[in-house]
Amino acid sequence: MKKNKLGHSELEVSALTLGCMTIGTDIEKARLIIDYALDKGINHLDTADLYDFGMNEEIVGEIIKDKRNQIIITTKVGNHFNKEKKDWFWDPSKKYILEEVKESLRRLKTDYIDFYMLHGGTIEDPIEETIEAFEALKKEGIIRSYGISSIRPNVIREYVEKSSIDGVMMQYSLLDRRPEKEIFDLLHNHGISVLARGPLAKGILSNHGKHQMMKKAKEGFLDYTYEELVEVDTKLSAYLNRQALALQYVLKHPAVASAVFGASSLEQVKENLAFDTTYELKDSIYEELRLITKANEYKEHI
Repeated sequence: MKKNKLGHSELEVSALTLGCMTIGTDIEKARLIIDYALDKGINHLDTADLYDFGMNEEIVGEIIKDKRNQIIITTKVGNHFNKEKKDWFWDPSKKYILEEVKESLRRLKTDYIDFYMLHGGTIEDPIEETIEAFEALKKEGIIRSYGISSIRPNVIREYVEKSSIDGVMMQYSLLDRRPEKEIFDLLHNHGISVLARGPLAKGILSNHGKHQMMKKAKEGFLDYTYEELVEVDTKLSAYLNRQALALQYVLKHPAVASAVFGASSLEQVKENLAFDTTYELKDSIYEELRLITKANEYKEHI
């Protein structure tokens, strides 16, 4: 599988990333999903301390403990959670980050984290203090690189200006093209990579799109009405493998290092890996897809 450099770091991540949030709590089922993805060339797994209140990290750590050096692990911090009460609050403080990273290391059964991300962020955060925490962990060798997971342009700009982040995870798909206008060029010009989550738009862009629309998009999706989604679906049906097409579209932009897809079954992983990541979408098809969909814009967090 094609690999791309993550920002200015030494990390090279596979063009597709397995998002582990939905692998569930059955470790043997999760093992099938992760092992298949790794066997097919994925080297990047994405988790977070909050997922299943730490259990997701524990499951990922157990499954990959004997092949840790072959894998790039991303996890996230910032949601101060209570496992017993099943609640949390936002806490991007230096104190919490420096404490919580130890818990993530324990759960992941590792002594370092490849890519550590702030799991959100607002403009009211103590951003300089948050950056200090990540820089300290990087200096100590506890993390190899860091970034943020955010769709807020105002927050992203602060980190671009004040930190040495190597990547930003954000929502991006054919149906959510908001980053194209406002964020991608900024990040690309600073050598910061994008990890694109939600590339299949809640499954609407999968090969089972019509079914997913009936389940999840009756009220529309972003600025698309249900009727507009049906129209897009009809036009996309002219293409042989719309799921591969949706992933290839996301990977076309030079700012994007990896498309992060979630999976709750082995079949979903297989469907997402049913194309050659070294193949670049033709410019003509890329432009056709841009005409079919909207050039959405951020309406908040400017």
